[in-house]
Parts: sequence; structure tokens; C-alpha cells
Amino acid sequence: MRTPSTAPLPGLLSATPSSIRPGMKILLVEDDPKTSAYLHKGLAEQGFSVDAAADGDEGLHLAKTGEYDAIVLDIMLPRRDGISVLSELRRAGRQTPVIMLTARDQLHDKVRGLEAGADDYLVKPFSFTELLARVRALLRRGPARQPETLRIADLELDLIRRHAVRGGKRLDLTPKEFGLLSLLARHAGDVVTRTVIAEEVWDMNFDGDSNVVDVHVRRLRVKLDEPFEKKLIHTVRGSGYVLEDRG
Repeated sequence: MRTPSTAPLPGLLSATPSSIRPGMKILLVEDDPKTSAYLHKGLAEQGFSVDAAADGDEGLHLAKTGEYDAIVLDIMLPRRDGISVLSELRRAGRQTPVIMLTARDQLHDKVRGLEAGADDYLVKPFSFTELLARVRALLRRGPARQPETLRIADLELDLIRRHAVRGGKRLDLTPKEFGLLSLLARHAGDVVTRTVIAEEVWDMNFDGDSNVVDVHVRRLRVKLDEPFEKKLIHTVRGSGYVLEDRG
């Protein structure tokens, strides 16, 4: 099975990626190890949280029991093919947006996928740039679509393209810094504990002896608050952090 094009993606993989929660969750169901590893790496570098399955049964189980913002689903899978996975998923009432992947390029295969409930269809080999663009398009029109932008004072976050602008100036944030900022922004005015930050941004249990959260908050403050008179990130001693405009 041919893998997607591995040509460099100038200005794409280095760009700050998309995340809504932060780290929108993608299910990747692909049996070819090389293709799966390539797509997993590319999506993760764009800020997505990715679960991967190597066969149809595992993919269906994850899709029915987990909460995903989009599914990238290969048609040719062991144990249960992608059409069967998608059909069962739709019968179960799950309306998660799905992009079908296949090495086939015949019209009837596309029709079968779309009739089964696919939202989009991509024929291998394809560029990661195209897949990413299609994933983002699905996320914009998904059934459980979240706001695409957040605004707090003079700060604006584009949650689809993961751009942060303050006072008209683009902030140069790493994926983790944007994930941290978007988490705080989604809970603007509320205290977000270190435990929640560790779980949501790093997908890890918080170790009370670890300073990873505090270190990243300090780094974020350097970019978000230090150049501006008004500070938006505030420490709540013994609890965590809150993002808010205190006038």
C-alpha cells in the first residue's frame, strides 16, 4: 500500500496547529504501519491528540466508546473493512465526521463510502497538506462544532488554525503553549487547576512535585503578558491559574 507523499511541508508542520479542546481528538484507523506512523506524527505535530487503530474491529470499538472530533478511516482493513465500520457507527447514532482513505480510485468505491455516511474521501497517495486541509474543513462544519475564535480583552485565538494575536501582534507560540492558552481561554474567568492542565495539555497525571505546568505558564506569560501593560494570566495560590481581563 502506498503511503502519503513525504515531501516537506514548508510553513505547515512548523506552523502552530489546530486544537479546540485543546488538542482536538482524532481517531486514525489505518492498518499499514508506515502510513499510520506518518499520519500520526503529522497530526500530532499539528497539535491534535491522536488515537490509532490497526484493524476495523478495534477502530469501531474506539469510535463507539470514545469521543472524537474527526475520524480518518481506511477502507481496506483487516477483520472489518472501513465501509462496515462506518455503517455500524452511523447505525449506532454516532455522527463524528469521517474522512475515508483508500488506494482505490474507482467511482463505485467513493459512492459506497459516501452512501455509508462518509463526509469526505481521499485517494492514496495523497499529500499530508491535503489531508490536513480536509480535516480542518470537517472540523469547521462538524455536528458538535465549537466556536472557531475566542476573544478576551485584546487577545484573539483562532482555534482552527491555532493562531493567537494580541494587540494586533501575532504571538509565536509552541503547540503546547497554544494548548495551554486555549484551555485557559475556554475557561476564562474560572480557575483551572494544575491537575486539569496536566491532564488536558499533557495527557498525564499531575505529580505534585513536578513543576512542568508552572514552567510552561511562565514561558507563556513571557510571550502573552510581558510585552503588554495589562496582564491576563493570574495565579490563584494553591489552586492554579485563571485567564481574565481584570480591567
